[in-house]
Amino acid sequence: MAFIDNEAALHGAHRDNHTHRDVNGGWLRPAVFGAMDGLVSNLALITGVAGGSVAQQTIVLTGLAGLAAGAFSMAAGEYTSVASQRELVEAEVAVERRELRRHPRDEEAELAGLYVSRGVEPKLAREVARQLSADPEQALEIHAREELGVDPGDLPSPTVAAVSSFGAFAVGALLPVLPYLLGTDALWPSVALALAGLFGCGALVARVTARPWWFSGLRQLALGAAAAGVTYLLGSLFGASLG
Repeated sequence: MAFIDNEAALHGAHRDNHTHRDVNGGWLRPAVFGAMDGLVSNLALITGVAGGSVAQQTIVLTGLAGLAAGAFSMAAGEYTSVASQRELVEAEVAVERRELRRHPRDEEAELAGLYVSRGVEPKLAREVARQLSADPEQALEIHAREELGVDPGDLPSPTVAAVSSFGAFAVGALLPVLPYLLGTDALWPSVALALAGLFGCGALVARVTARPWWFSGLRQLALGAAAAGVTYLLGSLFGASLG
């Protein structure tokens, strides 16, 4: 009895712990990319303009314009990209649906052959394919997963991708301009806040992807610092030549 109880506890623990995060929701990639892009692009934009020794009002206006333009651009790009990908997948799933309706035996044999190629005994593979093919919708889902690598019931949402990208970019792009909005007239608070945000974003992403938080944070910080340094140098050079 104790052995049975232990087995049941082990199975319960495995069921509770063996879970996976949503990797097809369509929000993580645009949110991460949007936040990083907002931070780096607006930081580089502000440092480039500030390098040209312009007025504080010009820097603020440039930062806000970069925020608005970038957020709308990212959202539109993500929506179009994800919508196009989803439409392509839906078109291929429709093709598979027609094939299942017109040639059910051939599709069943194709599924059995796939299982055989993965090491299942031929007789058992044919029986499994026959049982799975009894339900047309289940058969369509299995064929889509095996042949297209997608789950037709769990496709990314273009709206979710666009909203995630827009919001993340806006938040990221706001950080470099925030010190100016609060009244500072120096560049270093803007750079410091943006670099801290980049490190924090990198560390946060590492917790989702199971990468070392310090490595991911330092990598994003280094990339942002490099972009800010290059644009500040260019702004200084062009500002001096134009002045």
